[in-house]
Amino acid sequence: MIASLWSFPIRRSSLGTISTTWLSNSSTDLTKCLRRISYVQGQFTEHRVREYFYYIDHQGMLFLDDARMKNFTSCFKEKKFLAFFFQRLKKNDTGRYSEEFPYLSICGKEHNFIRCDDVPIVFTRVLEKQSPNTGEIYYQFGYAHAEELLSVPFEPDKIYMNINTGRIYHPAPDKAGGIGLIISKLAIEFSTFFEFENRVDDGPTHFTFNGKRYKFDTEWYQNKIVLGEK
Repeated sequence: MIASLWSFPIRRSSLGTISTTWLSNSSTDLTKCLRRISYVQGQFTEHRVREYFYYIDHQGMLFLDDARMKNFTSCFKEKKFLAFFFQRLKKNDTGRYSEEFPYLSICGKEHNFIRCDDVPIVFTRVLEKQSPNTGEIYYQFGYAHAEELLSVPFEPDKIYMNINTGRIYHPAPDKAGGIGLIISKLAIEFSTFFEFENRVDDGPTHFTFNGKRYKFDTEWYQNKIVLGEK
């Protein structure tokens, strides 16, 4: 049985307070695409499913969607909660709020709807690991500010820079869309080790990590949707 998110000491908006959010489609003129959605944090559906609404910014911080101030003070910081939440994150296939909140984290009969500034997975730190059997050094890419609890293998040859936005990406779990954003501070650090064999406008072609030079794989991110390409 999946434990409820209620078992974590987190802040919720008061029940009964209607939150109104204005959302826009960036691919069309802003004045033509603004739409308003309303919800109540903790509302029940006719099937007694409880619903909450969240927002993930481009630095990977998680907030209640209707939080008035979205900064380090108001984001969720408990690593066990973040791991619990993000391990259950997937695309929203419920038909409820799926356009406005394209991702979902399900906990029993609690549905947590998620929208984000770009993509829901944001990588926040490279972790150096050592195999207990062979002593070999390897690297994991931690995400969502719960790096020791949430990570994927770090693949230096599969870094991708979107030349339209300058944002840099790396493979993420398939159920969360398959592509994750690299946090700004780390992306800037990585970019100093990029090489451009072609025109700069074509993007980087090689990356040196830990003394080893990698040629970028330009196929893995095909058909992955990121900000600026929608």
